Amino acid sequence: MTAAKEQEGLYLESFTHLEKALNEHAPAWLPKLRRTAIETFAELGFPTTHDEEWIYTNVATLAATPFVAGSTKVTDEIRKKIDALPLADLGCSRLTFFNGCYIPELSKLIGIPTGLKAGSMSSALRNHGIVLERHLGHYADLKTHALVALNTAFFEDGAFIEVPKGAVFQKPLHILQISYGGGRPTVSHPRNLILAGDASQANIIETFVSLEHDVTFTNTVTEIVAGEGAIVDYTKVQQESDAAYHYARVQVHQERSSSVTTHSMQLGGLLTREEVQAVLGGEGAEALMHGLYVIAGRQHVDNHTVIDHAKAHCSSREVYKGVLEGKSQGVFNGKIIVRPDAQKTDSKQSNKNLLLSEDAIINTKPQLEIYADDVKCTHGATVGQIDPEAVFYLRSRGIDSVEAKKLLTFAFANDVMERIKHQPLRERLAERLYARLAERIAD
Repeated sequence: MTAAKEQEGLYLESFTHLEKALNEHAPAWLPKLRRTAIETFAELGFPTTHDEEWIYTNVATLAATPFVAGSTKVTDEIRKKIDALPLADLGCSRLTFFNGCYIPELSKLIGIPTGLKAGSMSSALRNHGIVLERHLGHYADLKTHALVALNTAFFEDGAFIEVPKGAVFQKPLHILQISYGGGRPTVSHPRNLILAGDASQANIIETFVSLEHDVTFTNTVTEIVAGEGAIVDYTKVQQESDAAYHYARVQVHQERSSSVTTHSMQLGGLLTREEVQAVLGGEGAEALMHGLYVIAGRQHVDNHTVIDHAKAHCSSREVYKGVLEGKSQGVFNGKIIVRPDAQKTDSKQSNKNLLLSEDAIINTKPQLEIYADDVKCTHGATVGQIDPEAVFYLRSRGIDSVEAKKLLTFAFANDVMERIKHQPLRERLAERLYARLAERIAD
């Protein structure tokens, strides 16, 4: 028996022991969903490079690591470390989670519109079970995705946000996800559900950080539902330690004339896999996807995106950029699907990569699947290095070679970061990026 198969067995055994506790305060429909999920995981197992969708990402080490559930106790020492985190306080409302568990005393809600619900998933399951039954698990497909199934089986908490019809939530709501191993390999399964009612507006920021250089596995799933005419801006920042494993599924469902913008910032982690999928299920819907990954050393980042044009007169724009240094490896697989009924689709996709070393590797694969005949769709991918002519131009104006390279690389990446609406977050990410480039780029 391989180490991965042995750990799969331990997950199944763990579920058997925890099933009663997981479902203790759950609504009647949830145990069946969990049981379906764990049976699916048992059937599928961890993905391997034999799977077409995982051909460039080997999770054998992740699959073989004996992770345990992390402690959810926040000591005074841990609290001080959380307060010192650069992204802890963004000047807005915050829901704080520690190893996947909601911590009320570290959370704050400011200026919440009347009727808006924002809190923990565990509380929502007790108080809003009917709403969750209509949505939870209906969008992120657990039948064909093992890690989504694993999350669905084991999740205990996460963020539940429901914006009522017509409400405008002007300031962002920050979901802070903190991983802490305490010297042991630990796993958490945060599960988020974001519901934006018809004609509502919401700005959600979710950050993932580590307190220490721990070996952790964050297996997170977020489902976003945008009602008719709703506008949602969702920013996800992954800044965990270089020893962390991170899997994320962001599943978006859009109704008529809605607009959803997603920003994906990947700056940390040893191995990161993020899947962002949007289904444009109503006419006139708009999807905007922005992504940036800046990696070095032996970091590995895999981005898989899908924009599914299911109805007519919808538009999408997608821009992902990567900066790779050292022996890092990146993967970008972006798919645009245009269904037979999705006439008048307008879609553009771009993936650009900047390699700062000869050992860095990027595998990029833009895809179009078009089943309608009256559409405008384009895609493209580029891989290159810093333009020597641009460096020469800056040097001719008194800027030294190293600073010129830093400025050009920063400008390349900042094209994506400047699309983030919340200024405090945008500025802190820019500061971190420039400091990181200062450490990495040499003459």
